[in-house]
Amino acid sequence: MNENAFTKIAPRLRQRALKASRQKGATETEAEDIAQDVMLRLWQMHDELNKFRSVEAVAVKMAHNLTLNELRKKHRQWVKSKETEQIADEGLLPTDSLESQEMVVWLEQRIKELPETEHTILYMRQVEKRTNEEIARLLDISVASVSTLLARARRHLLEKIKRRNGK
Repeated sequence: MNENAFTKIAPRLRQRALKASRQKGATETEAEDIAQDVMLRLWQMHDELNKFRSVEAVAVKMAHNLTLNELRKKHRQWVKSKETEQIADEGLLPTDSLESQEMVVWLEQRIKELPETEHTILYMRQVEKRTNEEIARLLDISVASVSTLLARARRHLLEKIKRRNGK
């Protein structure tokens, strides 16, 4: 795709990337950053874009993936800050801290293993403190589906914790 053709479709691609990012739960600022990143990546590969049937689909998929990466990064930061708060609040010993860190790493891994939708909904509910109604609106699913998926994610994690603890 040449520069002129890319310039003509760039505003539409940017809007699609913004919308996709917001639908996955990014804040307005995050969505703007992600859309900008998508546009940069598309520009870097503009010579190859003719190979794709739909450049818009490529932009949306990029935005989707970058948003999930951003949400996961925020989740890791949140878990680490909570762990630090716990250590400070409880005055844990260094060995307790190490055990706590190991548990956090283990739990993060189990959360990553959840199906994508369950992971996203759990993150939006627990970390972003969104209501089920907000999550339903953002993901374009019913509130009942949000409740079901949230319960399923929690149940999966609880089962894994019980297995880990030998119960």
